[in-house]
Amino acid sequence: MNNRTYHYNSFVEYLQIEKNASPYTIKYYLNDLEIMFAFLEKEGISNLNDIDHNVVRLFLTDLYHQQLSRRSVSRKISSLRSFFRFLERENQVNKNPFMQITLPKSDKPIPEFIYMEELEKLFKVNDLSDPIGQRNQAILEILYATGMRVSECQGLLLENIDFSLNILNVQGKGRKERYIPFGHFAEEALRVYINDGRTKLLKKAHSLTNTVFLNARGNPLTARGIRLILNKMVEKAALTIHVNPHKLRHTFATHMLNEGADIRSVQELLGHENLSSTQIYTHVTKDRLKSVYMKSHPRATTDDH
Repeated sequence: MNNRTYHYNSFVEYLQIEKNASPYTIKYYLNDLEIMFAFLEKEGISNLNDIDHNVVRLFLTDLYHQQLSRRSVSRKISSLRSFFRFLERENQVNKNPFMQITLPKSDKPIPEFIYMEELEKLFKVNDLSDPIGQRNQAILEILYATGMRVSECQGLLLENIDFSLNILNVQGKGRKERYIPFGHFAEEALRVYINDGRTKLLKKAHSLTNTVFLNARGNPLTARGIRLILNKMVEKAALTIHVNPHKLRHTFATHMLNEGADIRSVQELLGHENLSSTQIYTHVTKDRLKSVYMKSHPRATTDDH
């Protein structure tokens, strides 16, 4: 394991430069590698070329004994497969021992979403005469209008907003850009906040910034700050639901599909690389589709019922 530091550093460089991976993703990759190296040390295996099918099976058994979920184990296999694929490419190992391992099927949880009645209550809690209230309204409107990730919302710059077309230029995962349209309510909330509330908040800061969403001191908001803002809105609205930016993203996707948007368009708007990531939302809409069918199809029910 003498080359461990070299392997680590080279792999991190590869993830940063070639894969455009976020610090969050890199952290998870390295955590998965730490778990594997701790296992190898326990088993007395010092050479990565000594890892064969049997060692991998032992490693998987060890993970399952830790009562990790199938999803967690699946992610670890995927991380290690990428790591060894990289080492193989760099001629550091002879083979990829994780290549033939089948990923355990993970139970994809059906995403939770917010009902329109609950959303309406949230939209009414902010004081629109106050800079903080204007900011909070703009955050809520834009998250629901676009389905963007919290990191994308936090990183939004003034130059990313095109009010002439009502389109946002969003930088997503792997620095991939995409354009998302937004509607009248989000436009109005953004205009009020940018022209009034944001100008007032910026006066409290020691330096200028193009970041759209600012905290009470006029500095860029953090992702944690956005989550706390949503929690406070829920408290004000006296709702018993849990709301976070990702739930608003789920709600955006679910409501779009419910209203007839095609899945490919929703995939593009969400910035999903694979259609399978978007397909989880179709489970939510099945009950609604059945309800529409039963009400609409002439031969769905008999007149007796």
